[in-house]
Amino acid sequence: MTRSRDDATDDPAGDAGFYNKGPLRLSGDQVPATTTDQRLLESKSGTDWVHEDPWRVMRIQAEFVEGFGSLAEIGPAVSIFGSARLKAGTQAYADTREIARRIAENGNAIITGGGPGIMEAGNRGACEGGGVSIGLGIELPFETGLNKHVELGVNFRYFFVRKTMFLRYSRGFVVMPGGLGTLDELFEALTMLQTGKITSFPIVLFGTDYWRGLVDWMSKTLLASGTISEADLTMFTLTDDIDDVVATIGPGSKPNGTASTVSNPANGRS
Repeated sequence: MTRSRDDATDDPAGDAGFYNKGPLRLSGDQVPATTTDQRLLESKSGTDWVHEDPWRVMRIQAEFVEGFGSLAEIGPAVSIFGSARLKAGTQAYADTREIARRIAENGNAIITGGGPGIMEAGNRGACEGGGVSIGLGIELPFETGLNKHVELGVNFRYFFVRKTMFLRYSRGFVVMPGGLGTLDELFEALTMLQTGKITSFPIVLFGTDYWRGLVDWMSKTLLASGTISEADLTMFTLTDDIDDVVATIGPGSKPNGTASTVSNPANGRS
């Protein structure tokens, strides 16, 4: 889950005194000045990239292998997205915790970005509901690591690898109030659904007051301009009702404990 740079502190290692770089935990002089993603994407005037980038493929491949290996057996899972800034004491945090608890009780693991705020609430609710609590972290200069409620945590260097894991191992998304990172994850899922890369994939936007402006803009501007179709506006559910969220996501397991067909992590992916 991403946060905007104005969340950063003067200390790149964060409040906890350490810096997460993929599977590594660094502090002191070992904390790098730039992130792996930044070094990959930065413009270069020379031709050194011709020799360097092919070797990066090995690191990227290793991240995919680590992610697939760590998550392959988690069973039916649902991802919850939302702002790192909405901490305990906010209504959004309380709602997320309850939603995660009930979805977990319904036979699903819960996947979040592993950070604070809404992510922490999702992992906390997963534990309370008896589901597997999963956090997919990302290397950022202002992150302090995975929250204490994560039971299975994987840290990534590259955003695109992390996004693949969210889509590959989730059978649905619950999108709570959030900022640019949350919007990125939402529209990534909508694009994959629109283009048929994933099917039978429920997406729930929770908080009508928060999301109504975006939905209205999509209808009045995108649809009116012909850049999306009416069917695109049916790819998600907008609600304030936790019962609606649980019903839309559905059970992750049948009563006998076996995974339901729609809940198979590989189901519906082309």
